[in-house]
Amino acid sequence: MATLQISSLTLEVANRTLCRDLNVQIQPNESWCLLGRNGAGKTTLMKILTGYLTQWEGSVRFETHDLKKDPQSVQRQLGYLPENNPLYGDMYVKEYLLFVGGLYGLTAMPIEDIAAKVGLEQHLDKKITTLSKGYKQRVGLAAALLHDPQLLILDEPTTGLDPNQLGEIRQLILDLGKEKTIFLSTHILSEVEALCDRVVILHQGKIVLDESLQNLRAQEKQIVEVSFDYRVEPVALERIKNAVSVKNIFDFQYEIEFDTEEDRRPMVFDFAHDNGLKIVALQHKSKNLEQRFNELTST
Repeated sequence: MATLQISSLTLEVANRTLCRDLNVQIQPNESWCLLGRNGAGKTTLMKILTGYLTQWEGSVRFETHDLKKDPQSVQRQLGYLPENNPLYGDMYVKEYLLFVGGLYGLTAMPIEDIAAKVGLEQHLDKKITTLSKGYKQRVGLAAALLHDPQLLILDEPTTGLDPNQLGEIRQLILDLGKEKTIFLSTHILSEVEALCDRVVILHQGKIVLDESLQNLRAQEKQIVEVSFDYRVEPVALERIKNAVSVKNIFDFQYEIEFDTEEDRRPMVFDFAHDNGLKIVALQHKSKNLEQRFNELTST
């Protein structure tokens, strides 16, 4: 497995600096989140890494390959899912994957294996235009995985998905992260909590934070974010052991703060079970990350 090394990366267009002196090292099998508000430079950085933008200064190396000197060798190791996931809607799923495999110059295409990995095995003979957005994302992921890349670059992979599709795609990304290095951009804080080992915050083209999620969570109060299938009175959730406050964030979604470092998600699960509720989503939330993000990107 290889390391992606980004050094002194700068891009200026028409006297406007889009990326400024970026330095990042992504380790093998690390899930790495690029977090920032819209226009922070996330997509620009991903377009540089994929070789789409070329007029930049600095260095990008993957394994022993230099992106400037030998872009194709780097691109062979990358799988890319762009934000808008452009697909040919009139093609059948299998037909499209065969087409993409041909662009890669593949002679043996593991289409059935990749389809099974991303949950498309029952949809290969369907037209792409008939699929839901969640399954179209799966088609994009399958296309990105066909050539067995070591590094997956995912630009806003869950944008526009409904809650069920969101959970499915998140789980798929987590599963892929067990065997691939994941480089993912988002402007959604909960994506970082659910998917990433490390977070880099980009603001106005500059890195303003580079830290492991574990370190960001250290020495802070435990916050659990949970979504049920029905509304619950906050006072009922306050009865969970060590709960000190409960906030109804939106609809059936709640934020529970505990005064202990011991993982309280099993207690929340037991609460749901005892009260006949289904949990739609359950995760730790880093209050520190939210505060730091607002502080670092407010200007």
